[in-house]
Amino acid sequence: MAPVHVLTSAGTEALHLPGVLTAEQIHHSAHYLVHSQESSGAIPWFPGGHTDVWDHVECAMALTVTGLAVPEHAEAARRAYLWLDSMRRPDGGWSAKYRQSIPTTPLREANHAAYPAVGIFHHLLTTGDEAFAERMWPTVESGLEFVLALRGDHGEILWARSEDGSPGDHALLTVCSSVHHALRCGAALGAHLGYPRPAWNAAADRLATLINEREDLFADRSRFSMDWFYPVLGGAVRGEAARARLEKQWETFVVPDLGVLCVSDQPWVTAAESAELVLALAALGDTEVGTRVLRNVQHLRDPDDGAYWTGYQFAEQVRWPVERSTWTSAAMILAVDALTGTTPGSRVFLHTWDQVAVGQH
Repeated sequence: MAPVHVLTSAGTEALHLPGVLTAEQIHHSAHYLVHSQESSGAIPWFPGGHTDVWDHVECAMALTVTGLAVPEHAEAARRAYLWLDSMRRPDGGWSAKYRQSIPTTPLREANHAAYPAVGIFHHLLTTGDEAFAERMWPTVESGLEFVLALRGDHGEILWARSEDGSPGDHALLTVCSSVHHALRCGAALGAHLGYPRPAWNAAADRLATLINEREDLFADRSRFSMDWFYPVLGGAVRGEAARARLEKQWETFVVPDLGVLCVSDQPWVTAAESAELVLALAALGDTEVGTRVLRNVQHLRDPDDGAYWTGYQFAEQVRWPVERSTWTSAAMILAVDALTGTTPGSRVFLHTWDQVAVGQH
């Protein structure tokens, strides 16, 4: 794959993180996402693999960031979002998996339906393109309404809806943390476009209360590092409570010089979990620690094309699984942006979007 030459737009600093990733390296990683994108606009896990909406949106956000300097990336991001609209089901959700844009399961997950709200708001903040945000508003709205129809007795979000329309029988902490983030972004997007949705903020308030005070309501997935840091990443746990949460299990999940464990009981660090922990650290202003975590996981970067191996099983000293997932490269790009605050879109992860004008860069 030919290297990408970085062209910096007027007034826009080229995204980079000194001592970790250069601008050229970041754009090389983003080009792997473009290379993986299908003609439909879908961005699968890797070329020829399956697509899921949550990871697809993460890739679109990364391309939006690098698209400020590389027009090809900006167009790929728009095509990715338009693919979402074309795949939307009548009930507002999406199938959990697609291959070549063909659904392979009737299951519709709450997390997938919610995340386009984060992506479209991020696109608006980064680019200032209100016309595109207006075009995508029905996709955001129907997705979040699909999610709210999955509320349980306490206001938690049940994880999915099955083929026969029945809701899942449990809620997941990581999912509800991500949904909290999406509801906040969706409400902010709607307010900006003139479509206020106070009920979305109210639902997010309730989720934040449950995440902080009633963790017993969620299925026990405590061995997964995502359940540890996602309440912070999603903005439900803030300030000193967030710092205390990360500190409490830091030694459980963070392997010095290697990265973050996916699960606490396996010797397996993953690049995406490492990058997403960095997003949580950036939200707390801990950029020095976040930079160190991101630097330590660069051993998973493929220097040939800038893609990242999904993980490393350090007991066996092998990369596992043997795949280079697109969403892992995307998480790296978004983590660098959050640490540096290079684009206004970074405020989506810093939870400070009310402090920057839309499209200001």
